[in-house]
Amino acid sequence: MLDQIFVFDIETVPDTDAVPNLTGFSDPDIAARREELERYHLEITGGKNAFPRQCFHKVVAISFLRARILRDGGYESYQIEEIRSGGTLASDEEELVKGFFQYCGRHLPRLISYNGRGFDLPVLKYRAMKYGISGEWLHKGVNKWENYTQRYAKDWHCDLIEVLSDYGASAKARLNEICASVGLPGKTGTDGGDVMALYDAGNIQEIRDYCETDVLNTFLLYLRYALHAGITDFDGYNHSRLLLLGDVEERAEENEAYKAFHEAWRDASGGSFSAL
Repeated sequence: MLDQIFVFDIETVPDTDAVPNLTGFSDPDIAARREELERYHLEITGGKNAFPRQCFHKVVAISFLRARILRDGGYESYQIEEIRSGGTLASDEEELVKGFFQYCGRHLPRLISYNGRGFDLPVLKYRAMKYGISGEWLHKGVNKWENYTQRYAKDWHCDLIEVLSDYGASAKARLNEICASVGLPGKTGTDGGDVMALYDAGNIQEIRDYCETDVLNTFLLYLRYALHAGITDFDGYNHSRLLLLGDVEERAEENEAYKAFHEAWRDASGGSFSAL
């Protein structure tokens, strides 16, 4: 039985190194290569989508919340042990991706994400293949039903965009939309569309801070889902929520991203910080 949860999110920029192999466009200018990558994707989608496919993303941040699963009377609560981004400001992509696969391979946590099955994990798999990084743990499990690749095995990987839409039976809402509807903070300040400019300017810490607040939102939404689904009860929900609140309040004293998140959480919940 898995004894940890690992709530994760990644941030990426276009992989311009792949452009010459893809289209033969050899101009070394990064901006020109990004335009070529956009042109290619518009061409193959009939002008509908310029967003690069998963294999053409370079990972610049991997953030996570790690918590121990406490079980009592058939319900879970979560003892938060760590919230951070992988590597350091100087870490290259290979180090970040290797750290993710090595950590999860050692601990085999329950993965929790928002669109992780559709985006984050495919990107991480492609980048691991690029660097020859083993991800054996990701492809094996107890049996054909209990493993990380089984779409409906939410005890192994709970992708909230899948679970909350009943695996596509209803519309797949954005994380920010669901947060707005249930009184959670959602996006604060930086947006995914800002990541490339921040990366170009060398503002890696700001990217990491933004990625971590997405992880916080994902965890809060998972708590609300777990309460609804009977995975946790009110005591477990409030225990986990208050642990997170304490961590956010402590970090908000020194970190502007956490301060903005704390204020947004307070405002979105009418001052209750999502108490039920």
